Parts: sequence; structure tokens; C-alpha cells
Amino acid sequence: MSAMAVLGWRTLWSLFVCFTVLRTNALSVTMSESTMEVVRGDYIILPCSFSTYSPLSRLNIIWTLAPFSSPESPFQVIVYDHGQIIEDPSLIGRVGFTDLPLRADIMINDTRVSDAGVYRCMVNNPPEAADPGIGELLLTVLVAPSLPACRWDGEVDAGGSVTLSCSVAEGIPTPEIRWDKLNPEEISLPINMEGELSGSVQIINVSAQTSGLYRCSASNLLGTENCYINLSIYSAGSESSSGILQGVLLTLSMSLMLSALLVLVTWLHRTGRDGRWRVSKGEEEEEEGYNEIRYTPSLIKRSFV
Repeated sequence: MSAMAVLGWRTLWSLFVCFTVLRTNALSVTMSESTMEVVRGDYIILPCSFSTYSPLSRLNIIWTLAPFSSPESPFQVIVYDHGQIIEDPSLIGRVGFTDLPLRADIMINDTRVSDAGVYRCMVNNPPEAADPGIGELLLTVLVAPSLPACRWDGEVDAGGSVTLSCSVAEGIPTPEIRWDKLNPEEISLPINMEGELSGSVQIINVSAQTSGLYRCSASNLLGTENCYINLSIYSAGSESSSGILQGVLLTLSMSLMLSALLVLVTWLHRTGRDGRWRVSKGEEEEEEGYNEIRYTPSLIKRSFV
């Protein structure tokens, strides 16, 4: 092999080694998790590690969030720049770095639904890399189902139609809604979903067998919440029986009133007779006493003549 060829190979090898070293020494960012979940109100640590061969005096870390509610409007969550930490005003007191300057992990406490979205960790440590290393993580905030609201609408007379409705205000993941009739035995009912958070059951041609306790359940992986409706169906037979019972009660009441009135009249009549007899007897006694007193003086007079 000629000297020129050997020189050429050495040159290429040197360039390759230099390029490899430069790539090896370039700053890199690693996210140990790509998706994470947290229950609303709990705290979570979002991991972001980096490797660098340069001093950390000019280290710069930026965390951003693109919320699920507005993914087109990302904003800065927290920044570390030349030893200074700057938090977004809406997150002050709830977000912070955990292990500076060796790692770029952050902690979020008292998590809220608005904290869910796509987080990006960007690390720059001049002069090691012209472009910052970037890591990405998707965070989901879980929410238990809220207490559902039950209501009904329709005709509760036999032969009518009744609609049972149920809705929940929130729940992540979206709660599963179901209706069950609980007595005399538990039966699952077909449900019509009206959006993600509400569902209804329509019962046509209702009868006495339709009466009973109904339950709506809203469930996700965090738990289940229930609401209930006690449905009573009125039939023609029950109305007739009710009318007969009312008639019997009315007749009985009238009989009792008439009996009481008869007793009162009898008592008053007897009381009146006794009163008149006593008055008459008193007058006779008074008259007899008067006569005795009236004739006594004459008798006395005759005795002295």
C-alpha cells in the first residue's frame, strides 16, 4: 500500500474518531417515563435526567406544558437559569425542582385537572451543544366519578311511559354509566347514552311489575357512585280498591257521627225531664208550706176568742 493511501486512511480514521467523541460528549436528555398518571390532589415527580461533560455554571433547564384543554398554547412551568428559579405564577408553591443541578426532575403537588397534558424538559449547557436536549412526557390526572343525579319523567299510570335519566359532572377516565332494577331481583337495563357523562332508560307500557327501586351507577378505576329512584306505578284496579276503601271509611264515619248525635239527644231529653220534675216538686212543697203559714194565724185567733 502506498504512503498516500496510508495517509488517507489515517485521516479518515481521525475524522471518524473526532466525530464520535464529539457526539459522545454532546449533552443528552433522558425521560425514564413517557406516560404517567396521578390522582387529583396527590403529588407526582416528573423525571428528567441529562448527561453533560461541561461545567454546570451555565446550565439552563426549561419545563413547558401543553395542556389537554389547549394543546396549541404551551407555557413555561418552571425555569432554572444560571442558578435562578422562575415559576409560572399559577403554579407558585405547587411546583419545584427536586435535585438541582444534577438532575432536572420536578415535583408537582396538589395536582389539578388543569395540570394534565404534554410536558417537555429542555436542557442546555453551553458550550456543549448548540441545541438543547429535549425529553417529552404525557401526564394524566385521574378523577373519581362525582355523585350522579337521578331523575324521572313521564306517566306513572298503567300503560304509560317513563324515562329514567342519570348524569355525572366529572370523572377521568370517563365513568361507565349503568341502570339496574334492584327488586324483586337485580336486573341490568339497556341504556341510551346521551353524551359521555349521561345516560337514560325508557320504559314503555308500564305496569305494576314496573314498580320498584332503580339504581344508576357511575364507575371508573377510582370507584363507584350511585343514585336511586323509587318508582310506583298506579293501576286501574288499585284506584278502584282505593275508591271502595274510601267509601267504606266515609260510611263508617257517618254512622259513628249519627250514633253520637242520638246519644246526645237522648241524654238531653232525659236531663230536661229530670229538671222539670224537680222544679214541679219544689213548687208543690213551697205551696204547701205557704198554706200552712197562711192558716196558722186564724187558728191562733180562734183560740183566744
